Amino acid sequence: MKYDLLRAQREFLEIPHDFSLDVAVYQGGYGSGKTFSGSLLGILLCIKFPGIRGLVGAQTYTLVRDTTLQSYFEHFENIGFQEGEDYNWSSSLQKITFKNGSEILFRHFDEPNKLKSLNLGFVEIEEMSEVPYETFKVLLSRMRQRVKPKWKNFTYRIFGHTNPEFNRGWIYETFVENHPENYRLITAPTTENRFLPQGYCDELKKLYDEKYYNIFVLAQNGESSSNLVVKDFTDKNVREIKYQPELDLHITCDFNVDPMCWIFAHKTDEKVFYFDEIAMENTTTAKACEEFLRRYPAHKGNVIVNGDASGDNRSCTSEYTNYVIIKKKLLEYGYDAEIRIKPFNPPIKNRIAAFNAKVRNANGDIGIFVDKKCEKLLYNIYNLKYKEGTSRIDIPSYQQIKQTKELKFLSHPMDAASYLVDYYWPIKL
Repeated sequence: MKYDLLRAQREFLEIPHDFSLDVAVYQGGYGSGKTFSGSLLGILLCIKFPGIRGLVGAQTYTLVRDTTLQSYFEHFENIGFQEGEDYNWSSSLQKITFKNGSEILFRHFDEPNKLKSLNLGFVEIEEMSEVPYETFKVLLSRMRQRVKPKWKNFTYRIFGHTNPEFNRGWIYETFVENHPENYRLITAPTTENRFLPQGYCDELKKLYDEKYYNIFVLAQNGESSSNLVVKDFTDKNVREIKYQPELDLHITCDFNVDPMCWIFAHKTDEKVFYFDEIAMENTTTAKACEEFLRRYPAHKGNVIVNGDASGDNRSCTSEYTNYVIIKKKLLEYGYDAEIRIKPFNPPIKNRIAAFNAKVRNANGDIGIFVDKKCEKLLYNIYNLKYKEGTSRIDIPSYQQIKQTKELKFLSHPMDAASYLVDYYWPIKL
C-alpha cells in the first residue's frame, strides 16, 4: 500500500531536528487529512520501534472512539493488517497490541491525574484545542518509556491535530508566539487537499460565514479580541418582522426549566425571521404551550416544532416527552403540530457555525433577521462569549447568576434559535 501524502502531511510525519523530543500540531481545515495523518504516524511508530507504548486520547472518549480509533482501523484495512495476526484489539482494555509487542492505549483526558502512572514513547491528541494546557503538561511529563537498545534514532513524540482556534489560546501561545525549537505547528488549508471533489471549497464558502471560512477552511488562527460566539451580527440583521398568520409558524425550543426559552419564526428556503420569543422562569412545557396559545390562538398556517433533540426523551417527572406534551396541548386548540427534530443533537460548535453562516456567509449574504421583541435572543447575540483563550462557551456559574439574575438567560435562547438553523441548514463537514 502506498499513500500519496499532501505537503502538510509529509511535514508532520518527518522530524527536522535532532532533539530527543518532538512536539507537533497538525492544524488544518475540514478535509485536510488531520486524523488520517495522526493515526498513520502512530502505526508507523509502532512498527518501527517494537515494544513502544503509545497513548491516543481526546477530551472525551466518544471522540476517541468515533473518530481516531476508526481511523486506525481504516489504515489497518488499507495496509492489509489482519486482526488476530498482525494486531489485537481489546475492547475491555481499550488497547491495540501489535505482534511485535508495541501497544496503543485509547483514553479520554477528562481526568488527567489518572495519566500520571503511564510511561510512554508517544502521545497522539485528537482535537488538541479542546484539551486544557494543564493536561498537555501532564502528558509531556509522561514521555519517559525506557529506550530499547534496538531503537535506532528514536525520538519521543507528542503530536496533535486540531482545527484552528476561534480565539488564540494556549496552542497559539505555545506553538506560534513563544515556541521552543522542537515545537512545530503545521498549517494545512483545506484548499491544498488535491483529493477533494472539484468545487468542494467553493461550496463551503457559500455555507460558512467569512471568519468561519478563514478558520475552518483556510486554517487561519482566530483573533484574540474576537471572543463573541455570534460573529458579524449588525443592525442589518435587526428589523421589524410582522407576524404572518397564513405562513408556517416555527416554534424552536430549549427545554431548560429555569428559564425555558422558545423562539418563534417564519422561514423561507434561504432565510429565517425570528419575530417573538418566550423566556419563562421556573416553568413547565405545558405552561409554555399555554403562553404560546395565549399569544397566537388563531394561527391559520402550519405549526412546526423544532428544537432540542433531548426533548424527545421522557423524564422522571412525566410519562410524556416534551414534544408529546406540546403536540397534545396544541391539538386541544386545533393545531396539528408537526415535530421536526434531529435524532440527536450535533456538537455545539456545529450549531454555532450553522447560525453564524446564516448571520452572514463568506459571500456577504444575510440569512438571519431578528425583531426587537426577541430581547433575550438579542441579549445572547450581543453578550454570549467564549471562555478567554478557548473555544468553549462561557456559561455563567450559579454564583454569578445569584449576583446578576439576567445572566441566567445566557445560552438558552441562543440554543433554541440555533436548533432551528442547524436543522434546516446544517454545517456539512
